[in-house]
Amino acid sequence: MIQKNKAFNLGTFFCLYIAQTIPMSFFSTVIPVMMRQENFSLSAIGLLQLIKLPWILKFLWSPMVDRHARTTGDYKRWIFSSELIYAILIFAVAFLDFKTDFYTIIALIIVSFIASATQDIATDALAVLSFNRKDKSLVNSMQSMGSFGGSMIGGGVLLLLFKQLGWNSLLPCVALFVIVALLPLLFNRGLEIAPKDTHERAKKADVFYFFTQKNIWKQIGFLFLYYSGLIGTLAMLKPYLVDLGYSMKEIGVMSGVVGTSFGFVFSFIGGFVVRRIGRHWARILFSVFVLLATLYFLGLSYVTPTIGMLYAGIALLWGSYGMATIVVYTTAMDCVRPGREGTDFTIQTVITHLSGMLMAILSGKIADHTGYHGLFFFEVSLAVLSFVYILIVFRKEKETA
Repeated sequence: MIQKNKAFNLGTFFCLYIAQTIPMSFFSTVIPVMMRQENFSLSAIGLLQLIKLPWILKFLWSPMVDRHARTTGDYKRWIFSSELIYAILIFAVAFLDFKTDFYTIIALIIVSFIASATQDIATDALAVLSFNRKDKSLVNSMQSMGSFGGSMIGGGVLLLLFKQLGWNSLLPCVALFVIVALLPLLFNRGLEIAPKDTHERAKKADVFYFFTQKNIWKQIGFLFLYYSGLIGTLAMLKPYLVDLGYSMKEIGVMSGVVGTSFGFVFSFIGGFVVRRIGRHWARILFSVFVLLATLYFLGLSYVTPTIGMLYAGIALLWGSYGMATIVVYTTAMDCVRPGREGTDFTIQTVITHLSGMLMAILSGKIADHTGYHGLFFFEVSLAVLSFVYILIVFRKEKETA
């Protein structure tokens, strides 16, 4: 592994994660709000999480990426081709009307997410190979910060512009931004990896062999539970704000700008915390913040919250999420096998996405039947379960950062 310009390399990955996140965040933000304004049920809005299905199924083609990518140039070709397809499909959606072409729009978004998921496989594998163990927390911070930065733009800034520019004028700009964000990778000549061993080439069966590794199941349980106390609240936050009487512009500021800003900042802080106190204690510390966030929203369900109370809750919610992502990504990178970096990292991120999708769908149904009070109580229960799981399963772990 050769590191010629670490700062430029980190910035390159930051841009790559922004490139894939902005459109996804925009669609995930604006469509639920528009659906709620069109009187769709909370259950239907919860089912919208299914548009992220490609990110759940991407493990199926991740061995193909690993098998056919051996050098930096190979990974770059995968990333460029996937993102160009992503941008073209977003541009095509711009010419459709939300009311009359709703299902066509959803179909094109799903296909575009397949391209984006492929880019993510190649980007994650390249990130694993480009940095040593000591620096992995740095690239994980870039990954998380890039994701939150993309969410801030896609779910905040673009949501504010959406009201003024409209669907058809804004999406071409989103497609263009996706292409522009690829430029650092195009001009980065210092990003190099050691060529892979030809005897360590991935195959389809490696998806199943991943689960046969020693002690891997405690990591799988951790991945499935760690976000579960947050995802339902995050998924229903925008409909919750709509039902409290806030406008699209106000929701864009509260969740899309302020919320993701806290996620951005605390994901940066989380990277240093993991380096300082190690994976084990970071798991415990961050799970405490997750539990506090869920308890706070449960408390809000008993009162009519002021805007200040909501801002505090949103900051705690997104800040906890930002820190949690770092320990998830870092421990996931620790569990990859040589030659199967993209496959193994993808499987682990898929577990978190699958957990998130299931919890989001379930949270919509719970909110429909029990209201937000029942939803937040359910989220608290999951956060407690996650915390107890970490204390029991990882009690003998004494690793350092």
